[in-house]
Amino acid sequence: MTDELTVMMLTWEFPPRIIGGISPHVYNLSRSLAKNDTKVYVVTCDFPGAPQHEVVDGVEIFRIDSYKNPSPDFATWVYLMNVNMQKEAAALVNSLGGKVDVFHAHDWLVANAGIGLKHVFRKPLLVTMHSTEIGRRNGIHFDYERMIHETEAWLTYEAWKVICCSNYMVSHVQWAFGLPTDKLVMIPNGVDAEAYAKVENSDLSSFRSKFALPEEKIVLFVGRLVYEKGVQVLVNAITKVLEKVNAKFVIVGNGYMKEQLSSIIKGLGLSHKVLFTGFVDDETLRKLQKCADVSVVPSLFEPFGIVALEAMAAKSPVVVSDTGGLSEIVEHGVTGVKVYVNNPESLAWGITKVLLDENYANLIRTNAYKKVQEKYDWNKIAQQTKAIYEAVLKDYSKSSWA
Repeated sequence: MTDELTVMMLTWEFPPRIIGGISPHVYNLSRSLAKNDTKVYVVTCDFPGAPQHEVVDGVEIFRIDSYKNPSPDFATWVYLMNVNMQKEAAALVNSLGGKVDVFHAHDWLVANAGIGLKHVFRKPLLVTMHSTEIGRRNGIHFDYERMIHETEAWLTYEAWKVICCSNYMVSHVQWAFGLPTDKLVMIPNGVDAEAYAKVENSDLSSFRSKFALPEEKIVLFVGRLVYEKGVQVLVNAITKVLEKVNAKFVIVGNGYMKEQLSSIIKGLGLSHKVLFTGFVDDETLRKLQKCADVSVVPSLFEPFGIVALEAMAAKSPVVVSDTGGLSEIVEHGVTGVKVYVNNPESLAWGITKVLLDENYANLIRTNAYKKVQEKYDWNKIAQQTKAIYEAVLKDYSKSSWA
């Protein structure tokens, strides 16, 4: 293949539209692929104020009309958004003279569009499964969940290869959809350590004072305020931590549990010790992660755990629950602290261990930063991903489709 490899990625979120971890993943992966001689088109949903077409670091981004008419529910909106996405992506492929080698879909939200494009253009489809409905809900209980689960199953069936970001997710996805081993590939998620290195340390103390008093240690939680992210476990650990350390708990993110958690904290008379910031921009988040004396990821279900990697890149010591992808990222006592899942006592122990033992905190912080640079560098991840594309294209060239 002398021509440049051409990939079209489909994702329902891409900056500035950020709902979860898919957005930063596709943003970083696509830019790193572009640096590795790959032509990348990203087709995503529109967002107020974002241009319909732009080029970011060599990646061409097309934002499609994501269906503005009122939909009775989220599932209907997703279906109609996919109709528009497939239509606009197909027009784009035609305008390129059909020069797209592979389609790469991210999660079930773009399944219909990805599968449609695969069959229209008879080109291989790859999918990255960032999460599963059965994992998020701890089983399938309602028709709505079953619809998502079946869509995921269909997408993994139609895909040439299924990429997962952790070994845990590889075995989980294989179990959930009954996939053959040779269809699954593990390529880790990455983190942009340079973005943290660029944060000016000089103005951090005045920045820090907006969130905590000088004598208070900052305990940071970043994530959606939903049950599977375990924010309630942290809230239940707060009094135990405060018995030993003067700390301020900074909780970044939004979600349906916010009101409920706020009222629990009010009831405990600890409103002055807990700050809900809501959603914050990237720059604020990075500064907070650099200021944090400890970063906590108490998830109950965690396919990967990008927040833990970000904290490690920011040189903030991490305390994580020993589950899913987190178990693989963190080596206990070496690059972070692992605690029991859904256990406030264990979580409080981990937090106080880091906050009271400065030498220990420095050790895990230094080791973690080193590991991030060695293993979770986006350039390496892009090269691994490109190698998968090339292997798939080699198989494809021998198939009846080609």
